[in-house]
Amino acid sequence: MNPNWCSFLQSADAVFVSGSDEIVNFGDAAGELQAARSQTILVPLTHLGLIAASGDDAKTFLQNQFTSDINHLGADQVQHSAWCTAKGRMQASFLVWREANAFRLIVSGDLEADSLRRLQMFVLRSKVELAALTGNRLLLGLAGPHASEALEEAGLPCPVVPMTRAIGEKASVIALEANRYIAVVQPEGVVEVWTKLTLKARPAGLPAWRWLDVQAGFPLISAVTKEEFVPQMADFERLGGVSFHKGCYPGQEVVARTQYLGKVKRHLYRISCDQPLAAGADLHSPDNPDQACGKIVSSAPSPAGGFEALAVVQSSAAGNLRLGSHEGPKIEAVAVNP
Repeated sequence: MNPNWCSFLQSADAVFVSGSDEIVNFGDAAGELQAARSQTILVPLTHLGLIAASGDDAKTFLQNQFTSDINHLGADQVQHSAWCTAKGRMQASFLVWREANAFRLIVSGDLEADSLRRLQMFVLRSKVELAALTGNRLLLGLAGPHASEALEEAGLPCPVVPMTRAIGEKASVIALEANRYIAVVQPEGVVEVWTKLTLKARPAGLPAWRWLDVQAGFPLISAVTKEEFVPQMADFERLGGVSFHKGCYPGQEVVARTQYLGKVKRHLYRISCDQPLAAGADLHSPDNPDQACGKIVSSAPSPAGGFEALAVVQSSAAGNLRLGSHEGPKIEAVAVNP
């Protein structure tokens, strides 16, 4: 993390996970979770990384590697996308957008370095430059009923349509959905932006943002779920993260065959439990004790008590799930896209 930004957040009472850049809360974990339900919150998105892809061949390179249609990505559009192995398993998920003649990729922070290294292996003679931007651009999450007002009063652009972005003098802003945004800010201006946004928004830790991701059905592939899912298992095609009309990319044959043969038996579910839920944890069913029937993608404590998560679950087992083993705590599951 940018050291000046880290020092500022510490002075603003941010509580960090020991040995990590992740912020647990700003002194009132329960109150921040409650605020995420109906108030406007501001969250430093220190769990995310940012990669730049530039050069004459950047568009063609990403088109040949990612599952979404980069060639038809509009100037103000934002796409979900994935990078798969040859077996069609997601090794990273991204938010992708264009900035001038370059591209920006938001990825889970614990996959940033690995994704850069692996992507670089495929550049070969292409005119593409890949670089980590995490130290040079800082990500702020803003959500709630007064989020758009907060952006406007802070002098930041406010895109109206979900999955679009707008560029301003102080920051670029992505609209994820109604009343939820990511601001991409240069380090030298982030304290001013933060201070202005907090006039309308309450600072909150990452659990509040992750809970909003669970409610929205936005899966984020991280190190503990890398290479676990074909995109359709995470309902990624329903987010616009998979094109079935573009050319080849790693795993394309598997992804296409899975789609057209209708062999997807696992899908994205929103689950809840009174016990802690951790990304990467297995889910089991007494109806099928021989193997795991699901895996948690991302999780957060719930404002209502207990815990909530997104999980990829075998649909036939969704009505009788347990955490950790077929005798573990009971899990309630509801399909994100019934």
